[in-house]
Amino acid sequence: MSGRTRLALCAAAATLMAACALLPLVSPMTWLLQATLLLAAQTGVGVAARRVPLARTLTVAAQALVTLLLLTLVFAHGQAVAGLLPGPDAFRRLAGLLQLGAQDVGRYAIPAPLSDGIRLMLVGGVLLIGLIVDTLAVTFRSAAPAGLPLLALYSVAAGLSDGDDWLSFLFAAGGYLMLLLAEGRDRLSQWGRVFAGAARGAGGEAGGAIAPVRTGRRIGAVALAVALLPLPAMRGGLLNNTGDGIGSGSGNGGTISAVNPLVSLRDSLNVDEDRTVMSLRTNAGDVSDLYLRIVSLDDFDGTTWKPSQRHIVGVPDRFPAPAGLDPKVGRTEITTSIAAADWYAQDWLPMPYPPSEVRIKGSWRYEPVGMTLVGDHGQNTRGLTYQVRSLQVRPTAEQLATAPAPAPALRREYTKVPLSLPGIVAVTARAVTEGAANPYEKAVKLQDWFAVDGGFQYDTQVQVGSGAEGIARFLKDRRGFCVHFSFAMAAMARTLGIPARVAVGFAPGSPQGDGTVAVGLKDAHAWPELYFEGVGWTRFEPTPTRGSTPSYTRSDAPGSTLPDPALPSQSSSAGPSAAPSASQSCTAVQRKMQECASPSPQVVAVPGGGGPPWYELLAWVLGGAAVLALPLSPMLWRRRARAVRLGAHGRGAADSVVRTLAAWQELTDTAWDFGILPDESQTPRGAAARIVRLGRLDPVTEASAHRLADAVEQVLYAPHPRPTAGLAEDVRRVVAGLRSTAGRGTRLRATFAPRSIVRLVWGLWAWWSALTSRVSAARPALRRPSGQRS
Repeated sequence: MSGRTRLALCAAAATLMAACALLPLVSPMTWLLQATLLLAAQTGVGVAARRVPLARTLTVAAQALVTLLLLTLVFAHGQAVAGLLPGPDAFRRLAGLLQLGAQDVGRYAIPAPLSDGIRLMLVGGVLLIGLIVDTLAVTFRSAAPAGLPLLALYSVAAGLSDGDDWLSFLFAAGGYLMLLLAEGRDRLSQWGRVFAGAARGAGGEAGGAIAPVRTGRRIGAVALAVALLPLPAMRGGLLNNTGDGIGSGSGNGGTISAVNPLVSLRDSLNVDEDRTVMSLRTNAGDVSDLYLRIVSLDDFDGTTWKPSQRHIVGVPDRFPAPAGLDPKVGRTEITTSIAAADWYAQDWLPMPYPPSEVRIKGSWRYEPVGMTLVGDHGQNTRGLTYQVRSLQVRPTAEQLATAPAPAPALRREYTKVPLSLPGIVAVTARAVTEGAANPYEKAVKLQDWFAVDGGFQYDTQVQVGSGAEGIARFLKDRRGFCVHFSFAMAAMARTLGIPARVAVGFAPGSPQGDGTVAVGLKDAHAWPELYFEGVGWTRFEPTPTRGSTPSYTRSDAPGSTLPDPALPSQSSSAGPSAAPSASQSCTAVQRKMQECASPSPQVVAVPGGGGPPWYELLAWVLGGAAVLALPLSPMLWRRRARAVRLGAHGRGAADSVVRTLAAWQELTDTAWDFGILPDESQTPRGAAARIVRLGRLDPVTEASAHRLADAVEQVLYAPHPRPTAGLAEDVRRVVAGLRSTAGRGTRLRATFAPRSIVRLVWGLWAWWSALTSRVSAARPALRRPSGQRS
């Protein structure tokens, strides 16, 4: 194996070792096998191009072209020409996958599912880094700068990782050191006898050449060990949060974020595949009110809601009673067992509210005001199973309507609104609640205005601008999803003097046949919580078609002024609809379990198969390489033959006789490629004169041709031929002269369809004839003599 080939293999290995840092980010890890196969093809093209040899720019271009073809084959073969050649549709497909991949990165927790978009980003990124490393380290023989793209690849993985990554660092750094040592060994081998011959041992073995390599390995191992020493003290990645307070030392990981629920909730609700986040089993009689609360957002700055920084303590064995709950209010304690998916990494623990006891393993802390649990030292929910005892509080409408005023401190803290809040918010709140006798009736009027009477539409695709005008724009456009409804109702309640905050979590999931309840990504939800003295923080549901309307907001008393959201709105027509309703034959439970027929089958997404299987991919890669190599094989063979004959790879024969004859063979074959057929009847001097005449060579090139002919005659006829230097340069000069005088068609023919390629056919025919002759000669010896008996 040549030094440059070894260096190319080390460059590919270093890229894959650095890419191992990406493994914890995505599940499953099968993308690495695909990246390995494609990177091997990319490296093989580079090795072949350098052996031809091609120019450096052409080598990089060939590798980039093959990489594009391979990516097209794997990710856009349905839109490509003949399944391989990229066209406009294929480029649009690749761009669309990259866009989806970017969305999935921000949507999913670590490890994220291996969607087609994420797979393209991973495989394409590894191939891009591999191409840069191969170009720097092998093509341009500069391995040191190749560490920069390797560092970039490792830094991306370290920045997104939420755990200790010393093993990833070990792999990435080890690969880079291996690349440096391979380059050093290649450079050392070029010093040849000057270096190696100076240090032969007493036994005659050349040990000096490998001694510096061994020394370099030892230095690299020591440097790597020293670099690993501070890593155990480092936690997480470059994007990891540090400092004190809630959630310190842990990252959001792309899940529903307590800090920015707007984007993450919308992404969860818009996923193509409703993956199960948690599976729970409960003894509650009715699961329609079983909301799983993650965190409460009580700090409102006019733009968004976020949790206040509060003191956290150890998890108590038994939680205190929730603030403001009077013993006279009805309640039932239920037990819920929850199993989180192994890909769902949430720092805050989803629980029914209000919790009274939690049995869970791991490092968790308790925030008393919000009655929430937050992971400590990187703890999250990934793959956890835990049990929660909680209260189902059942206040009556009368208890809420007659609730006394809250404590001044609580009212002051939870009714604060910033001066930047548009005035239209308070004006609208007063107009909607006009005529209400108490805060409870105001809260119910706000809920029903959003959910029933206000003409709002639930839309997860809506784009609401940032800033203080966001709520005002939502009230004007009347389109949004749960975040907008809960944010707006909580802000309007505060302007009315009602303490309010926003809860983030999951709406009730879908009951399953085995008695469990499945909670999916599309169950992600946000709802307002309003405070009533004697009851505590109370859930309301302003979002239409989502969750369940609390029973205490529906009045059963005849003649009550409180509307019943279960009944049709007065503004709705009692006449038959022009089009049949999809809900007439599909219950709410069936819709949640996705057992109803889709009204638009053409838009139902077909789950991706993850691309062709690896063996089919390998067959396509080999077939594509063969298709590409077949029309170029004559040119490649001629370039290789010329390089060997002229000693371009260091393979020129040491014997000057063999070198001279090989150079003459190359001259006559090149003339043949340009249309000057060889004439074996002529002497070398006559053949050279014929080439000069038919090729219209200038005097300088003519001298080179005759000098080569004289050297051949010396070899053939002189008893002691004298060696002639510079014959390879003479041949190259004649080749350049023939190319300069030939027409464009002749040059293209000589490059891509050289006539001398027939020598390869002659050689194969001679080999086949010799083989058949040997087989025929050996056959009589195997025959038994006639008449001999066994």
